[in-house]
Amino acid sequence: MAKSRRNRAKGGQRSDPISKPVKPPSDPELAAIREKSILPVLKDLQSVDPKSRTAAAGAIANIIQDNKCRKLLLRERIVHIILNETLTDTSLESRAAGWSILRILAAKEEADFSVHLFRIDVLTALEHACANITKALRSSNPLFSKLPKLEQIFIWSIAESLAAILAAVAEAHDEALDAIVRSEQIVQFLFTLVTHGYTTLPVLNSALWCMMTLSEDNQKFVDAILADEPADQPIKCYNRLIDLKSSDGYRAVLACGVLHNVFSVAQWSDQNPGRDGASDAILVPTLSQIIGRTQLKKIMSNGEDTASPVDVMQLALEILASIGTSLQESLHKNHRSKWNVEKKRIVEDADVAMDADVDEKLSDKDVAGDDEDEEMDEDEMEADMDIVTGMDDNDDEPEGIDDLPTLKELMQKAIPQVVKVSQSCGGIGEPAGLILDHAFTTLNNISWTVSCMDLTDVSNTAILSAWTPVAQAIWQQAIAPVLASDTSDVDLAAIVTSLAWAIARTLHGQNFLSGDEHKKFIALYHASKNLTLDQDDPFQSLGVKCVGVLGQLALAASTPLNREIGIFLLTVVKSLPETPAADAVEALNQLFDIYGDEDKEWDQEVFWKENFLQHLEEAAPRVKTVVKTIDKRKSTELRARAEEASWNLSRFIQYKQKHRP
Repeated sequence: MAKSRRNRAKGGQRSDPISKPVKPPSDPELAAIREKSILPVLKDLQSVDPKSRTAAAGAIANIIQDNKCRKLLLRERIVHIILNETLTDTSLESRAAGWSILRILAAKEEADFSVHLFRIDVLTALEHACANITKALRSSNPLFSKLPKLEQIFIWSIAESLAAILAAVAEAHDEALDAIVRSEQIVQFLFTLVTHGYTTLPVLNSALWCMMTLSEDNQKFVDAILADEPADQPIKCYNRLIDLKSSDGYRAVLACGVLHNVFSVAQWSDQNPGRDGASDAILVPTLSQIIGRTQLKKIMSNGEDTASPVDVMQLALEILASIGTSLQESLHKNHRSKWNVEKKRIVEDADVAMDADVDEKLSDKDVAGDDEDEEMDEDEMEADMDIVTGMDDNDDEPEGIDDLPTLKELMQKAIPQVVKVSQSCGGIGEPAGLILDHAFTTLNNISWTVSCMDLTDVSNTAILSAWTPVAQAIWQQAIAPVLASDTSDVDLAAIVTSLAWAIARTLHGQNFLSGDEHKKFIALYHASKNLTLDQDDPFQSLGVKCVGVLGQLALAASTPLNREIGIFLLTVVKSLPETPAADAVEALNQLFDIYGDEDKEWDQEVFWKENFLQHLEEAAPRVKTVVKTIDKRKSTELRARAEEASWNLSRFIQYKQKHRP
């Protein structure tokens, strides 16, 4: 039998949960702040006197910056009061203060707050306010410029707050972002702010930041930017962005950020330029100049003015880093380069080979290759070594640096400025450390893009010629000083090691080491084993990066240095199962690359004299055993690449046996 409903008589008069009194905080200090500062101002905010409401809204906009006051105001349901009362106030000043309060809350609180705003339908209020601002700015009777100065100030204040809130809500929730982009009132509001001739700098920056957030991977918003409509708008948004890109300061960097997103979504690249030949190449000079003009040491000594220049520098570096990645993607899409990033490829029958061979040990018959039916002939051996070492043919390569204007601009203008930034960040405080990380990330992204091109192809001689001095400068002026400092910053060490790996891949045959850098990476590898880091991808670990850069250094080293690195890599493999599987996989791949060519001097002097073959034969069963311990479901990529490395090891051993001196 169903239970009877309790309090059935009250069913038609449920109390409003918002109207329930808020319990005072148990902390005496917070309780005192609530009584003295919070409750009185909230009472005035809901007063019948317009002047009291306006004064209270302004007071709250000031005290809400304080963490304790902000939390207390949230407990008192300030958001409900603002949305339902303050934003509908007859006083323009009150409404401006109300929007300012919401803007500060969105900036200070976690993303969950912005999600909450969206779920309680803040977009309806935003659309209404955006439409009013757009109408005021576009009005011809009266002209906006003829309005009282105080009224203009409040309108600009509301506009700045609206753009900031829109950006925060869009960034916090994908559904909210879609709803914002679909809103004609909001889109036209942002375009009006960007194209209006009298928009103040803070409002313009806020609008550009919002547009940068909305334009990332968003076809609908990018289409709106590029559209010729509306016809009644004399200055088109895209044209205005191009003009702003050539200006200065934060607005220029923000405009570059929006345009970079536009170019990425519209797929405008060096090979497929857009309107008036537009691609990321036109953004690099502006970003480079602004970075060059922003002196970090002066930033650190300017007291209260430090935040804005740091933001300018950080955003400019982030955009350059993204341009470096986008260049790699566009080259790949247009088949302009070889993308064997790890210098190996997955062999289609690797699983079959492993299933057939996984429980077998290398018998003397297999090692010697005595069975003529199973022995591989010379051509098969060469073909297998092509697979093992990642050799491949690709005739469709870029013919010169002029074919890649974005890369040319990055080499000639961006990298020299970013290297200077990396040199000027030592010992200037925490903000400089953040800038240093962004500088190395930028260099890393660009360098990996270059390293993924086949620079050994004669058609890429011009690119290699232009890149070589740039890469050497990066190593000597950015990488080597960090290694020499023995930094304890693990994140910085990881990004510098990744950068060193990319640079080393492009400088084979070049004498670019300035000291004992290889010893630093060996020491860093051993130190990395004691670190407990959250790493989703085992192939992005610091250990794997150290192994990768050391393997590439061995290809450009003297025989003694090659021997030292080769023994280290061999030790990594032989230390299985104590060695992490990803480290061993990378070490094997590097060994294949280093000793796959018997014409190299270190083949005889190192591989054979140090008896590497026997050590690899002894390690092969351990490699197979470790492969079997990797769960295919939990670590799909690690298992696949470990199987590939094991398969390649067997073929590599057979090949070296066949070519024993």
